[in-house]
This record gives sequence, structure tokens and C-alpha cells, in this order.
Amino acid sequence: MTSTSLLQPRFKQLKTLRALAIGLAIGFAVPAFADNLPEVQRLIKQGQYPQAMEKVDAYLSSKPKDAQGRFLKGLIYTEMNKPAEAIAVFTKLTEDYPELPEPYNNLAVLYAQQKQYDKARTALEMAIRTHPSYAIAYENLGDIYAKLASQAYDKALQLDNANAATQNKLALIRDLITTSGKGNVKPSAAPSSTGLAVPAPTAAAPAAAVKPAAAPSASVVTSTQGAASTTPAKLVEAKPTPAAAPTPPTPPAPVANKADAASEDVAKAIAAWANAWSRKDVKGYLAAYANDFNTPKGMPRKAWEAEREDRIAGKPGKISVTFDEPKISVSGDKATAKFRQHYQAPGLSSSTTKTLVFVRSGNKWLIKEENSR
Repeated sequence: MTSTSLLQPRFKQLKTLRALAIGLAIGFAVPAFADNLPEVQRLIKQGQYPQAMEKVDAYLSSKPKDAQGRFLKGLIYTEMNKPAEAIAVFTKLTEDYPELPEPYNNLAVLYAQQKQYDKARTALEMAIRTHPSYAIAYENLGDIYAKLASQAYDKALQLDNANAATQNKLALIRDLITTSGKGNVKPSAAPSSTGLAVPAPTAAAPAAAVKPAAAPSASVVTSTQGAASTTPAKLVEAKPTPAAAPTPPTPPAPVANKADAASEDVAKAIAAWANAWSRKDVKGYLAAYANDFNTPKGMPRKAWEAEREDRIAGKPGKISVTFDEPKISVSGDKATAKFRQHYQAPGLSSSTTKTLVFVRSGNKWLIKEENSR
């Protein structure tokens, strides 16, 4: 279970993204920054990206696994118009911290900039799987679906340009996408000339300040350095606005009981397992299973691992493994999760009911049994 004993200030950070094609609105999300990185924040705000990169590299040289520093590095690469490097940073963060939704969300922004909408959709679905109350990811996913729908209607009109119904649908979708790009989320500090708002450290502000109707619960980053809460932000056109008045800090809601905390950890373990499978990360996938995992039909563990590696890494094309919200029951050091799993690969698409039985091993939940029907 990630620790909530260390609370960091939360800040919003806005990034301007011009409309893609007929206008796609999608939002970057930024975890809170630790107080030991204010100089990097200041340099980013001033547009001094090479100097900011030098500072953050020096910081990471002694703390290479620090999620906050690495996230800042990804943002700097984005500002320097180096999307490949930024994608690499955020992708590695999703591997090391699969429970965090923000790196997935920012990957979606970068993929959308490159018009790789299928990848953007997959990244946002993972953000939602890891954090079901992450409102900004749902909104962004809606924009991605609208863009994909626009492309589909365009193709339909190429094949039948006299179809009035399709023309009307396309016009509605285009109007929807254009309108969705006009949202307004006030930054917590006036934007710089680059459109990037980087506030100085202040008292913590509640997540509800971003979107009162559906603010996500706090997500804690566990690294070698401590923890950081997360607050989503929405991409808007850069428009100077007054700094928002400070809001008294709101303590996070306490975990109801140990069973609830364990259920949350099990949900994160499922998300990490599905994510590794989708990335064809065989090592990460197999690490999700306990040493005494009940292999199918009692086959030897090494034979089962070889079969799984062949089925995952040896399969050509992309794999997508997603799942509906699991029903989790916990009893001591054992937990059972039931959910609907959706698997897609070239030439194959299936949905099955999956039951995973977990056992606690130290601070991890590992799969002991796996059943499908």
C-alpha cells in the first residue's frame, strides 16, 4: 500500500496545445512538485529549458528513481519540442509507477499531437483503469473518440459523398470538437509567454479547485524520495488570468479500513499486470505471479512461463488488454478479484470473465490463481 504520511502541495500547470486538424482539446496533467525542485520550476516558467534540463539532470543523478524529477524532465522535453524524448520519459514512468494516471494522460497528449489517436485512446484508457475517478481523462477520451468518429465519417463520405445523414453527423462532430477546445480552466498563476503556468510553492489546494463536479481522489507517488499527490489540469488556449485566491488545505479522506486499503492495492496490481501484458513486457507480466502460482493443468512453471512468453512477446502486432471495474473481496492476506477482461490483438478480439486470486507477499499482491470463462 502506498504511504499517505507525506503530503506535498498540489499545483495546477497549464500547457497550450493548438487545435489538431479540426480542433482536438486534450489536457496535460501534472503531479505536484516537491519543495526541493523550485529552481527547476522557476527556469521552466522563464522559458530557460536547457538550464532547467541541466538542473533536473543534476537532481536525478542522485535520485534517479524520483517520479517528480522525471516528470519535470518529460515536461521540459515537451516544451523543447522533443516529443520522442518526452514520450520515452512518460512511458518509463508508466512502467515504474503504473498506479499513476498522469503519465498516461500526458502520453495521450503527445500521441494526439502526432495524430496517433489509437495510441492516445489506449493511454487514456489506462489512466482511467488506474484511477477510475480521474475526470480529465474521461473528458480527453471523449475528445479522442470524437476525433476518431470524425475520421470515420470523412471516410464514409469519400465512399458515398451524397449521404446527407453522414454529412450532418460529420458537421455535428466537427462542431462538437471545435466547441470542446474552448473550455476554460483558471491557472493557479498567470501563464508565462509560453503559455505554461508554473506556480511558486504555496499551501496545498484541493483537487476540487480544478473541476468541482468530479475531482479525482489523491494518488500517492511512492519513490525512493517520498510521495506526491496529483492534480489534473486541462489544456486551454493561453489567456492571462489573475492568480486564484489561496484555498485552505483540505486533508485527504482517510482510508475507511484495512480492507479498503488492501482492495485499492489489489486494483493497482491488476492495472500493472494488464499494462505489462499490453506492452508485451514479459518480465513485468510474469513478476505479477506468485512463486507458487497454480499453473494450468499443473504444468511446470518454466514450461508455463515459456508458453506465456511465446504468446505475448512472440505475437506480432499490438496487444491491448483492458478490463471493467473489478469486484474485489479481501480476507486477511488473500484477495479475490472478478472482472470482465477485454483482449485485442491482430485477428483476435475477445471478452472473458476473469477471476484472479491474490496473496500478499510483503507489500505486494501477487496472483496465486487465475481462471477464465
